[in-house]
Amino acid sequence: MSSCKYTGGVMKPLSRLSASRRNLIESDSSSETKEGGVSAVAGATATGGHDRQRDAPPTYSETQSSTHQAPIQSPPEINHALVESRRGQSERGSRQGGVGATGSGARGSTSKAPKRKNQNIGYKLGHRRALFEKRKRLSDYALIFGMFGIVVMVIETELSWGVYNKSSMYSLALKCLISLSTVILLGLIIAYHAREVQLFVIDNGADDWRIAMTMERVLLIALELLVSAVHPVPGDFKFQWRARLAFSYAPSQAEADLDMVLSVPMFLRLYLIARVMLLHSKLFTDASSRSIGALNKVHFNTRFVMKTLMTICPGTVLLVFSISLWIIAAWTVRVCERYHDAQDVTSNFLGAMWLISITFLSIGYGDMVPHTYCGKGVCLLTGIMGAGCTALVVAVVARKLELTKAEKHVHNFMMDTQLTKRVCTCLKNTNTLNAPLYTKY
Repeated sequence: MSSCKYTGGVMKPLSRLSASRRNLIESDSSSETKEGGVSAVAGATATGGHDRQRDAPPTYSETQSSTHQAPIQSPPEINHALVESRRGQSERGSRQGGVGATGSGARGSTSKAPKRKNQNIGYKLGHRRALFEKRKRLSDYALIFGMFGIVVMVIETELSWGVYNKSSMYSLALKCLISLSTVILLGLIIAYHAREVQLFVIDNGADDWRIAMTMERVLLIALELLVSAVHPVPGDFKFQWRARLAFSYAPSQAEADLDMVLSVPMFLRLYLIARVMLLHSKLFTDASSRSIGALNKVHFNTRFVMKTLMTICPGTVLLVFSISLWIIAAWTVRVCERYHDAQDVTSNFLGAMWLISITFLSIGYGDMVPHTYCGKGVCLLTGIMGAGCTALVVAVVARKLELTKAEKHVHNFMMDTQLTKRVCTCLKNTNTLNAPLYTKY
């Protein structure tokens, strides 16, 4: 049965109704322009999209033109085809719109995510490099102020012993200068550890800085602040110091300055030298060496830097360490023994250097001995350091006396050549001695 469409009294055939929906739409639009309206059921179904129209019985479309025509009955096949075609187009349009919006949103999010990630990584790397430089500068400034405090302390101690007393304005001014440098040093140390915590947070991707504050780190920071805070305070404070003389075993009592007890521990600030050496080492600042060390599970710390220095230049390291220990220990013994040395033997700087040298080399002649426990403790530490340095010197000298790999190869080649010549000489001599026997027989 051929399909047709009712257009106000004239039936028009529709070719291939089931194969093409476009013909239905075009024919419906042409009929609407002629009649001036659309059937009520088809219009309601296209706009509302109600599913109940599928099972509903055939309805009648009533359209009234401008000339008041009679109600017209539309065929049910045409109404159902129009409804299905418009519903399919609306569904396809909604699906395409949703997919397009989702696809554009996904593409936008995926394109923004790597860019944001790259910006975040670049910011972290730049911030990490800036923190490295700030930490290095803070360590340098801390070393400068620490050494400045030690130098001023030595000057004040020597001047107050022979030039003026502790109650003078010069001593007060120098002590105030030492206190000011100590306060600045403590601030620099706190700032240094704050930069270390920031680096830990960046390297480990932590969200809170309190994760880096472990018990070990807190104890180390507290110990460092305590060591750096010790210094002679402004004022004239004295205490009674009792000791027993070495040879006569007679008791000795003297009124000593409290600054002596607070001045000697200031040499513990020299640990800042090791930190500066670590931060300025090429092994620590080079990214390639740090990457290789991380792959081999090697930590770039002060111990590793000292090992490399002992491997590269062991003689220089031992010489600098021995001379520094010699001078510092001699000055410390002089300060400790000056209140109980009536003969001016160990309280003299040259005599103290002689005592430290024979103690460092483990000789111990016995002509000079300390009287106080302070001097005895310094001599004990000097003897321990001297034993270790002596062992290192022996190891370094033994290694220097060994042949290198190239020298060993040359030596072995020369020995092989000499042995070959000796074998050839022996063969010639043997042939010369056996020549008459060969001619006789």
